[in-house]
Amino acid sequence: MEVVRISPRGYCHGVVEAIRAARRVGAEPGGEPVAMLGYLVHNEHVTRELAASGVRLVDAPTRLEGLAAIDRGTVIFTAHGVSPQVRAQAAARGLRTVDATCSDVVRTHDLVDRLLADGYTVIYLGKVGHPEPEGVVGHDPGRVLLVETLADVERLVVDADKLAVTTQTTLSVWDTNALIARLRERFPRLEVHNEICSATQDRQEAAVAAARECDVVVVVGSSRSSNSLRLVQVVEELAGTPAHLVDTVDELRPEWFAGCRRVGVTAGASTPSPLTRAVIQALEGLEPPPAAAGRPVALRAGRGPSAPGTG
Repeated sequence: MEVVRISPRGYCHGVVEAIRAARRVGAEPGGEPVAMLGYLVHNEHVTRELAASGVRLVDAPTRLEGLAAIDRGTVIFTAHGVSPQVRAQAAARGLRTVDATCSDVVRTHDLVDRLLADGYTVIYLGKVGHPEPEGVVGHDPGRVLLVETLADVERLVVDADKLAVTTQTTLSVWDTNALIARLRERFPRLEVHNEICSATQDRQEAAVAAARECDVVVVVGSSRSSNSLRLVQVVEELAGTPAHLVDTVDELRPEWFAGCRRVGVTAGASTPSPLTRAVIQALEGLEPPPAAAGRPVALRAGRGPSAPGTG
């Protein structure tokens, strides 16, 4: 079976920089404890690698609640960013901070600060419960309004002379455009700032284009990863091609590939390259079923690397 390696895929620049920052502080001598405030990036393999180097995960429903469990040492702010309240609390408690916030997320925080200072109410398109919106909305929960769905848009009641919209960096490009279009219908004077990052957009567009020429697509990534889940979504909705999310090669199911001749492989922006290489190697070893037989294909997992790394 032909395996189409969809590019770009895998680590984006923000993930690379966040992991480098965490590795540096984890390797420092001195014995001071190091904790990351939530998942540095949404991938368990990266989390386990950092834990082995001495970086403890502190996961809680909110970043402020997690910070309350860190009483000394160094705290790493993850690639998703944190609210001003988290920064202030960390400083007040004398914690050393390492800021691994993605530069694209920093730009959104700066934009929201400017809009608020100029008197705008900000509609923020994002995923409820995701740490990135938590950090942005924290700039002013009364004037930064989190919206996730079209139903949320319809329920929105805003009494403001100056209104702007901005976005989480890892959303579906097409869903976001639909939400913005409806917001413009409801609020004609709306100022639009679409902050979906180029890494997210490029990966989604490449996946959809390639999927139209494939029988099935495999997305390597964590179920925690917003951008990985969006890759599955856009492939199925826009290309009409079946797509499956797998964390490792062991999650591949032979029945997905019965009768298939071309399979596309992509990976979320927080997926270590060795995991994707192992999936590609296994798919390249697929034995197509005999033409007259109805037996499922057999997967022959390769011996490629399965441990995390930058690749």
